[in-house]
Amino acid sequence: MSRYRKPLALRPNPGAEVPTAAMVMAAGLGKRMRPLTATRPKPLIEVAGKPLIDHALERLRAAGVRKAIVNVHYLADAVEAHLSARDTGLETVFSDERELLLETGGGLAKALPLIDADPFLVVNSDNLWIDGPVDALQLLAANWDDARMDALLLLVPLAHAHCHGGRGDFHMNAAGALKRRSPRGVAPFVYTGIQMMSKRLFAGELPEGAFSTNLLWDRAIEAGRCFGAVHQGLWFDIGRPENIRKAEEILCAG
Repeated sequence: MSRYRKPLALRPNPGAEVPTAAMVMAAGLGKRMRPLTATRPKPLIEVAGKPLIDHALERLRAAGVRKAIVNVHYLADAVEAHLSARDTGLETVFSDERELLLETGGGLAKALPLIDADPFLVVNSDNLWIDGPVDALQLLAANWDDARMDALLLLVPLAHAHCHGGRGDFHMNAAGALKRRSPRGVAPFVYTGIQMMSKRLFAGELPEGAFSTNLLWDRAIEAGRCFGAVHQGLWFDIGRPENIRKAEEILCAG
């Protein structure tokens, strides 16, 4: 089994409250999941008996989140109909990107007026994670230090990133501060698609229209205000059709 040094939190507060609002990213085209996404959006692809977005919303509700802001673009009507027909236990508000896909950063910037919490959570709707001894979202809240952080990313060790074929995303020092993997290098931690962000990240000049969250992270890294926390449960990269079966086999095996 791979060994790694677990980074130290700056000022852990186990009693910290999870933000009441979360942005759920559900607008992507799902190109890597074709042909499954030819007729349905990736968030509605089923894994372990339920759509991916349902898994994410259940985790949000269980952690104490009360409002989910969901951005929609590809097959937007299907996503809206699916969520409108279900009692998710959350207030659900849609951020419409039908006319133009804004990518992750642009989508967040457009939805910002709808997000009535600061800091707030961001969850990719195509994630699948299982909580370990500590709820993943509570872990982020417990490690959030508003005086030092603008972004806190939930990470998983590369060796434990199920169904993931990448080379890692970030290095992390003992205090949890992040730096990126070099272009040809390998990094020990993978971003899970789950994070906690401050609205401070959106202050100042930003591109109009579509842009990536990477722009916001790079600003925070340069300022020493981008940190990570290590997920203590399971995480699956459901990026390709064949990964569904692999993930379900691991889940069935316990």
